[in-house]
Amino acid sequence: MRQIFLDTETTGLDAAQGDRIIEIGCIELLNRRLSGRRLHHYVNPQRSSHPDALRVHGITDEFLADKPLFAQVADELLAFVAGAEVIIHNADFDLRFLDAELERLGRGRFADHAAAVTDSLALARELYPGKSNSLDALCRRLEVDNSQRELHGALLDAGLLAEVFLRMTRGQDSLVIDTDGGTEAAAGGPALAAVDLASLVLPVIEPTDEERAAHEAVLAELDKDSGGRTVWRRLAPVA
Repeated sequence: MRQIFLDTETTGLDAAQGDRIIEIGCIELLNRRLSGRRLHHYVNPQRSSHPDALRVHGITDEFLADKPLFAQVADELLAFVAGAEVIIHNADFDLRFLDAELERLGRGRFADHAAAVTDSLALARELYPGKSNSLDALCRRLEVDNSQRELHGALLDAGLLAEVFLRMTRGQDSLVIDTDGGTEAAAGGPALAAVDLASLVLPVIEPTDEERAAHEAVLAELDKDSGGRTVWRRLAPVA
């Protein structure tokens, strides 16, 4: 599984009004591990950054004056993301800019060059509804060190996003248990003998009165915090 974590910095917020990309950062993961491959370019946008944008990224017109144009790095970018799942935080924003840049070159839409595009912001909103899900907020919530992020930077933010995404999606990749002998057996390793669990009797340990009371107290607190909307209060008791 090949995944690319991508971020951009721009001259402003509105690609439709001519704002341009000034920085692109990409980090590659193979099977959820850093591969060591990355792509990073500063880009001459041929226009000035909006003062508000400059306060966010700190990349001056003077610094960008001798950097390549997007047209000069487009082939390398598209080759880097080809065949990969590209993960972007607030993907709609970056895609508007990437698509506008590619349209100027007659290269179609960015999503057509990748295997898939995943919006990590949409995933975060599903996992943490009603909470702030900016990259900084997710770093704090998931204990990802972002202490060096005084200004936004595409490569730094792509690396932080990779760490955040891995922590949001940690655990089993699938709940389906392999029944064809397992990967080790398929690769020629030793196969495990099947075990019949039908005769297995599990002991049932009844809780003490104190444990029951503590459990009920936790449920009552959850019920209170949810405004009485907890599911178990609405379900009929099982006989």
